[in-house]
Amino acid sequence: MAAMPFATKPPSETRPPETPEAAPESASFLRTVPALCAVGVLIVGQLYTVLPVLGLLADSWSTTAAAAGWTTTAFVVGYAAGFLFWGPLSDRLGRRNLMILGLLLTALTTAAVAAAPNLAVGCTIRVVQGLSAATFAPPAFAYIAERIEPARRVAAMTWLTSSFLAAGVLGQVYAQSVADAAGWRTVFVICAAAMIGGALLLRGVLAPDRTSAATSSLDAYRAMGRLLTKPSLVLLLLTTVTLLCGFVAVYTGLQVAGPANLAGDPDTMLLLRAGSLPAMVLVPLVTPFLVRLPAVHRVVTALLLAALVSAASALLSRGGDIDVVLLAALLFVFVFAIAVTAPALVEAIGAQAAGARGAAVALYTFALFIGASVGPLLATAAGDCSTVFAVIAGVLGTGAVLAALGHRVRR
Repeated sequence: MAAMPFATKPPSETRPPETPEAAPESASFLRTVPALCAVGVLIVGQLYTVLPVLGLLADSWSTTAAAAGWTTTAFVVGYAAGFLFWGPLSDRLGRRNLMILGLLLTALTTAAVAAAPNLAVGCTIRVVQGLSAATFAPPAFAYIAERIEPARRVAAMTWLTSSFLAAGVLGQVYAQSVADAAGWRTVFVICAAAMIGGALLLRGVLAPDRTSAATSSLDAYRAMGRLLTKPSLVLLLLTTVTLLCGFVAVYTGLQVAGPANLAGDPDTMLLLRAGSLPAMVLVPLVTPFLVRLPAVHRVVTALLLAALVSAASALLSRGGDIDVVLLAALLFVFVFAIAVTAPALVEAIGAQAAGARGAAVALYTFALFIGASVGPLLATAAGDCSTVFAVIAGVLGTGAVLAALGHRVRR
């Protein structure tokens, strides 16, 4: 990004295609993006569906809720590792093919979770479920980057990343509602059926793949290694780690070390989560104005805003209690900033990928969910709520500095 001056369009959108395969016929925004977002909520929501049912899992498996929480960690481990395996293959197998295959595999593994008889088997299946679920995000981002017309590409990526963030709320609301009515196993059975429907939807909506037979699978993985030799891209990947680390740590911190007036009040916590959903919807609507800044500048500005909000929350919660309405307003701004940062990072990283966009997006999603796995540990170790917010402010501020350094290095 840094080698070019400020422009009305990001470099990734103005750069001419390098090969005929890199610029296939444009896909319909109105057909493609809603379908990808719906499937994105379903897939990423699997990370969060176990959270409201941990007590039910514990009862069913004769263990504790804390032990049942390892099902979340198991999914994240498989999910993050899966990006490194599947992402480069999308350059070889094709974006549409991999997404459809992945949905069918994830339907099987999700149904298997419903049949798990104990914690050990449940955690094992959740690792495999995470591996199969990782087939969606890298090819979805790459498909948008290649198929959506440049003028609407950033908006499309913003809607998709917002759907991933929204899955954190919607997945929990869905699981809590279904589990209360029909039990925890039904939660996963319904999701498995929905994934088969999602595969049929994408088959009907997405354009057929155009892959290059000259590219081998090994070439795809070598491309990932070559990308990691670029210091500016590595700094952006480190920035990416801080993003979901901060996002997940905020909500985990409120859950386990929240102010006294929130502790043990699941209804209020659910309202706080749901109150952030409008921020995720707002970001795509203001994207036409945001793209006037280069992607890295949006990353730095939004991360600094999120860090500032976290620092303010740390000061306001020092007394123990914090006004719920004020906290909801701060969370709204915080989530808005995170939702601005995510697609800007995809754009900035993709701009350095050349013909290895699938490998680049795989590295991005791997870094993103490594941060998500660290977030809960960070929040638990920090202790009280004020300290959690202060630490998150430091993490996100560090991310802004890393992005700025990456911009400077590339120049």
